[in-house]
Amino acid sequence: MVDLGTLDGFEWDDGNRTKNWEKHQVSSSECEEIFFNIPLLLFADGAHSEQEPRFYVLGQTGGDRRLFLSFTVRGTKIRVISARPISRREREVYAQADT
Repeated sequence: MVDLGTLDGFEWDDGNRTKNWEKHQVSSSECEEIFFNIPLLLFADGAHSEQEPRFYVLGQTGGDRRLFLSFTVRGTKIRVISARPISRREREVYAQADT
């Protein structure tokens, strides 16, 4: 598992940044915000870790928008792969952590 405390920023791919906005209206700043709010639920994504370790988080923005983010780590940077609003099932998991 990755230790988020050892990371020091974000690395953005323009294609992913554009895709997240066009498909789900999730901005880069919203993606970054959730790493600074609690609760933040971190999971290893073994099913998508063939080429490099991938992870996903469930978190919320400062405006209480709850998001799912898939990411990898490049050096000391978080590289967001995809972002979207959390699903109904994910909302239930997140709500349990928030109590």
